[in-house]
Amino acid sequence: MSVVAGSLLLTTRAVQPQQTGRTYRMGVLTAGGTQAPNIASFVEALRALGYVEGQNLIIERRFAAGHLERLPDLAAELVRLPVDVIAVAGPTGVRAAMGATTRIPIVMIVGSVDPAGEGLVKSLARPGGNLTGSTYAVSPERFGKQLELLKEVAPGISRIAIYWDIQMTIFHQSWAVPLEAAARKLGLQIQAPVQVLARDGVEGAFATMKQQRADAVLIVLGGPTFEYYGDVAAMAVRNQLPTVATLKAFTAAGGLLSYGPDLPAIYRRAASYVDRILKGTPPGDLPIELPTKYELVINLKTAKALGLKIPQSLLLRADEVIQ
Repeated sequence: MSVVAGSLLLTTRAVQPQQTGRTYRMGVLTAGGTQAPNIASFVEALRALGYVEGQNLIIERRFAAGHLERLPDLAAELVRLPVDVIAVAGPTGVRAAMGATTRIPIVMIVGSVDPAGEGLVKSLARPGGNLTGSTYAVSPERFGKQLELLKEVAPGISRIAIYWDIQMTIFHQSWAVPLEAAARKLGLQIQAPVQVLARDGVEGAFATMKQQRADAVLIVLGGPTFEYYGDVAAMAVRNQLPTVATLKAFTAAGGLLSYGPDLPAIYRRAASYVDRILKGTPPGDLPIELPTKYELVINLKTAKALGLKIPQSLLLRADEVIQ
């Protein structure tokens, strides 16, 4: 079932509250802070399925607030409680949770990894262990589309910087090969990622990109930057660097382009995974899903600030244009 279809079911199907009389305990683990986006969509979808926080559901929230090194300890806390299921947002948190338990089910709310390729599961169709959920594709096709969009709005670019707020090993394990493959086809050069884990590192990161003579930036947000992505977007404009990201929210905050899946829908879909697991379905039997629809969002105000004219053909293809 697609993410879109799954979300539709959640909003159209009348769901009866749970009648087991049991109170479940769920852990939520993220690399960001208390303002982690879309968690509210996840909790609302759980409520629609009959899981009401404070009644039959206790939610143990653990936020690393950008300190990725804390994630293993936070995951271990959830395991010690214990919880019935752990819902994880972000690839670094997934690894931390898997390192903490092979017994408690883990639902990957959203991730930007290749779980089968990295050996985290046997296959996407039959994960086989305690991990399931959703991930958006790390592939030459996805990166190719994002880089194509950058070239379409800024034809003269050649060097692409990477703004990175995820554990660095993940770049080499999941991202490097498909990203390089996509860049080669377009005649682009990918520079080494610049990792930023705190707000006070943003200015220095963009100074490094300018020193490396970057022409544009691929923005990768895995958790910490959610707290201040408006600052990142503003710094990109200040340095006259076009950006492309996966998150629509980044473009709404001032980024130039985004091309990615509907994340609130994916978060809502994750609630159905939690529901099925709490009702007894082994996580290893639940296929890991990929999004079926990607959205293009363009910020015209940012384009003007960068001195870029967005082609009319691209505007017509956009799912949303921010004036």
